[in-house]
Amino acid sequence: MSTSTLIQLGVFLGLNALVGAITWWHCRHADRSGNEAKEYFLASSSLSWVFIAGSLTLTNISTDTLVGWNGNQMLLVLCWELAGIPGLILLAKIFVPLYYKYKCTTVTELLERRYNSKHIRATVGGIFLLGDVLIFLPIMLYTSSLLLKTMFGLQVPIVVIASCTAAVGAAYAIGGGLRAVAISDTYSGVIVLGMALLIAFLSLNAVHWDLSGLPPERMTLIGGPDSVLPWPTLLTGMIFTQLYYWSTNQTITQRILAAPNIREAQKGAYGAAVIRLLIVPPMVVIPGLCAYKLFGPLGDATYGRIVGAVLPTWLLGTFAAAMFAAVMTSYNATLNSAASLYVCDFHQKYINDKGPIKWLSIWLQVGFAVFSVAMVPVYTGAESIIQLIQQLLGLFSMPILAAFITGLLFRNVDARAVIATLVFGAIFYALLSFGWPPLHQLHPTLPAPPHFLHLMFATVWTCVGFALALNRVVFGKRSEFELGTREAWRNAYATLKA
Repeated sequence: MSTSTLIQLGVFLGLNALVGAITWWHCRHADRSGNEAKEYFLASSSLSWVFIAGSLTLTNISTDTLVGWNGNQMLLVLCWELAGIPGLILLAKIFVPLYYKYKCTTVTELLERRYNSKHIRATVGGIFLLGDVLIFLPIMLYTSSLLLKTMFGLQVPIVVIASCTAAVGAAYAIGGGLRAVAISDTYSGVIVLGMALLIAFLSLNAVHWDLSGLPPERMTLIGGPDSVLPWPTLLTGMIFTQLYYWSTNQTITQRILAAPNIREAQKGAYGAAVIRLLIVPPMVVIPGLCAYKLFGPLGDATYGRIVGAVLPTWLLGTFAAAMFAAVMTSYNATLNSAASLYVCDFHQKYINDKGPIKWLSIWLQVGFAVFSVAMVPVYTGAESIIQLIQQLLGLFSMPILAAFITGLLFRNVDARAVIATLVFGAIFYALLSFGWPPLHQLHPTLPAPPHFLHLMFATVWTCVGFALALNRVVFGKRSEFELGTREAWRNAYATLKA
């Protein structure tokens, strides 16, 4: 091994060790609560807005984001990231007060309170858990391993790289709970965001700050009918996918629930929105556009290729540490979230509400980590990993969002009607998104399927209607529109004013 390689390896290990040491120091001096679940999953409600904003950002910005969005090699995907800003504002102004009003440990607890049923909580928690284990954890490992393998020309299987990443990422979640996850996210964020912005700068420098000559469809923010993001989708499914992700997704909202009060939680959401507006956009589009001008279409290998071309050799260790930190921040957050869902929504509700939480969570997270590594090969053939993620999300995100909308807008809805709707919604969206296209290919006279975001829009409102109809016809209950009462309007006004 050359001296240069040894130096870069030392930098890589040194930066990761530094983040680990700082995280340990913060956790060592933190106050502890007598509630083991609150301590392990909500950091004893002691996270300041700085750590909340940092953890929200780094949980969202991982290698799947950098690899996936840059892999599209077009400016249009910026709309996805900018749409997260109103999503964060809705989280702060509407959902944060609700979660704190009901003193929730998980987002699914809000459903339990609104429907007065632990079964709806367990059902939605189970869906979240399956999504984490089957989709998000393995995709995070796959994209990070692909990036490192492409950038450094590693001659080892992706599964081996994924195993190493999973082992280190799991150590944070297992050893320190949410407090360690959030603190490591924030300090790692300094490295990740700094290096990602540097790549954007160096990419522009490589094309002499001139993006002229790129195809017009690569440089537009107004997507046409045949683009990956037609502009009307911004007014339909985009609104609801952002609402789901930022306001009802356990992995994200767990950080919000760990603040000492509503104000601190809201400040954390606003801080993440500012970062998303000012820092994130150049990271996710500029390297991909520059790579298209230099090398042509590359797909998901784009980011690794442009990094290898523009980054000085002496910075490879720092960049590798940044990318390793990026995947660890999302990976350990999702592991912690998955464990909290099982413990709080299943184990304590149905098996044993007094058992030791920490050791149960440790073994759960070890099992989830091993399983996620085994799932990595499933995603190796994806044409565009980020588009695959967004499309798969609709299978459960829109039915779950419909459950929240129905529960918050209506009273006297039977939980069984909503549970049945979750199954109906998944089947309905699957038929629209995955069944319609091949049917159209077999019979071209049939209308072409709409964009999957339009299908998400259709799914969420169909699910709301289905739940209300089932509630009335099958369970004999008449739902009441809660926002129609004076009390509801007063509460809504007080929430927005706060």
